[in-house]
Amino acid sequence: MEQIDVRLAKLARNGDRAAFAELVELYKEKIFHLAYRMLHNRHEAEEIVQETFLRVYTNLERYDENQKFSTWIYRIGTNLCIDRLRKRKPNYSLDAEMNDGEGTDWYAMLPSEDDTPDDQVILSETRNEIRKSIETLPEKYKTVVVLRYLQDLSLQEISEVLSLPITTIKTRLHRGREHLRKKMENIL
Repeated sequence: MEQIDVRLAKLARNGDRAAFAELVELYKEKIFHLAYRMLHNRHEAEEIVQETFLRVYTNLERYDENQKFSTWIYRIGTNLCIDRLRKRKPNYSLDAEMNDGEGTDWYAMLPSEDDTPDDQVILSETRNEIRKSIETLPEKYKTVVVLRYLQDLSLQEISEVLSLPITTIKTRLHRGREHLRKKMENIL
């Protein structure tokens, strides 16, 4: 049975605007979360979502229906994020948004199952430290860690999104985790 997103992509390719609008609805939040986790900037993440769908729309004829649509759109979004990261100035402060409220990490604000407020504060601080540590990862490790642990993609899907062998993905995940472990040992 054909995936719904593949069917929608075929319809959109043939000029069905409603089908394209459904694709946008299916993927806009996923692409936003991917972009926000990679760029840690709400405005830039919103721009990436728009640019991703613009590229999808203008390149629908290039989409290979034998490939998962999700892999294709994640590849486009990830590549746009990587391009944006490369264009940033080296002295860009990765937590510059923290004071204006837009950089709020909503995952860190999820209610805890812990009973005491102290436990909740410790958990929130730990999540913030993990998020900050992820931000310090070199780009190639950060991308893989975000796709695996924050977007919950499989190694195979990450391999397809980044057009890299699974062995490279495993290596980058391992090195990214080691980098995070060392960083967290110094903090906690």
